[in-house]
Amino acid sequence: MKKVLPFTKIIATLGPATSTKERIFELASAGANLFRLNFSHGDKKMHEMNVKHIRAVEKKLGIPLGIICDMQGPKLRVGCFKNGSVTLENGQKFRLDMEKAFGDETRVTLPHKEIFAALKKGTYLLLNDGLIRLQVTSFGKDFAETTVISGGVLSDHKGVNVPGVTLPISALTSKDLKDLRSAIDLKTDWIALSFVQRPEDLIQARRIIKNNAAIITKIEKPAALNNLEKVVDLSDAVMVARGDLGVECPIEDLPSLQKHIVQICRSKGKPVIIATQMLESMIHNPTPTRAEVSDVATAVYDGVDCVMLSGETAVGEYPIMAVSMMRKIILHTEADPVYKKSMDVISLPPDHLIASAITSTIPTMSKVLNKLTCVVTYSLSGSTTLRVARARTGTSILNLTCDDRVIHRLTLAWGVYSIKTRMIKELNDVTPIACKAVLKNEMGEKGDEIIITAGMPLAEKGNTNVLHVAVI
Repeated sequence: MKKVLPFTKIIATLGPATSTKERIFELASAGANLFRLNFSHGDKKMHEMNVKHIRAVEKKLGIPLGIICDMQGPKLRVGCFKNGSVTLENGQKFRLDMEKAFGDETRVTLPHKEIFAALKKGTYLLLNDGLIRLQVTSFGKDFAETTVISGGVLSDHKGVNVPGVTLPISALTSKDLKDLRSAIDLKTDWIALSFVQRPEDLIQARRIIKNNAAIITKIEKPAALNNLEKVVDLSDAVMVARGDLGVECPIEDLPSLQKHIVQICRSKGKPVIIATQMLESMIHNPTPTRAEVSDVATAVYDGVDCVMLSGETAVGEYPIMAVSMMRKIILHTEADPVYKKSMDVISLPPDHLIASAITSTIPTMSKVLNKLTCVVTYSLSGSTTLRVARARTGTSILNLTCDDRVIHRLTLAWGVYSIKTRMIKELNDVTPIACKAVLKNEMGEKGDEIIITAGMPLAEKGNTNVLHVAVI
């Protein structure tokens, strides 16, 4: 019996509610394909234990599970208040400065000289996830006088956003550099970079990470949108991080920005993730809102590679139900004929490579072959498998490779399921191995057709030049 596998993958964030081997097993069994370790919280020991648990669960279930290490990035926060918080009224004056004294109703510490260096008169500062809005009236190298435009309660260590301003800071702080070394030592698969503003941030990160892990660029700063194509080119995958992006940009722009980023990533063949508040109400409720269900479905209809759960699985009361619900929404959406039509909407520009010529024919072949059950790629580097995923073939993709790193990284890609195989040296051996793998993984039945891609010579990377149709 052929299994029904979702094309769109699920990322579950681990936290206090789920950082045990038993919970991770339940999350993976419910449909989680990757696990996110949030380095803004927890310590090295906790992350090491989570990695150990994930790999143990992976072995027990016999399926690859990806691990994402999410760097904190340069979090900009105010200091502390004398009484823990203050209430700011609309129209009042409020000062931000570098003084270390406790704050009150008139001022608070902002220990980030980079912000003051980038200010202009009239610049808006957003505090506490954009709930409080200040406008700069005057400033110096270590202070800013502001008027409160939208007031409210401001408490210790609340975040600060400076929309529309490129700040002279690196995406990697000293904490991030230390965390990067931990992530590399743990042999995790993906590293997510927070608050990327410019291509140079990625060049710096790549120099440090090398090929020890793949890079996810989180798009959450308007400055990154100004260089979006270059940023995507330098990334291995992209995350639409709607939390900070929705604070930094007008919130009404967020849906169109999401679609634009997804289309750019799909056109360039880079996996794209939608994150933040997808099933937020399930942190405390066993069912999501109708709007949340539509939000997840919309991302699926757009053809994203992954949808992500954050607080829902990290601290939520119903983490397993949240994953199960997300999987249900994905499967029902992907079964809709409208979904299949939507996969053909984006025209993918050719890059004049033989591998692209081969993979670009697969969607057409999938419409002609009545019994096509899946596409099998034999890929040492995973690049051809990503090209097939980019084409949104309408069928699952079974990736055969002898490299564990490739297997784990491709857990992020649309429709891709990987198994480890021995190094294949003869082209004649590829077809029987592919057919056997499809049957063993319940991705097809005898009499079904499969499309196989490979390259001659088989031992060389990046050399896909063969397409073969076989009957199981």
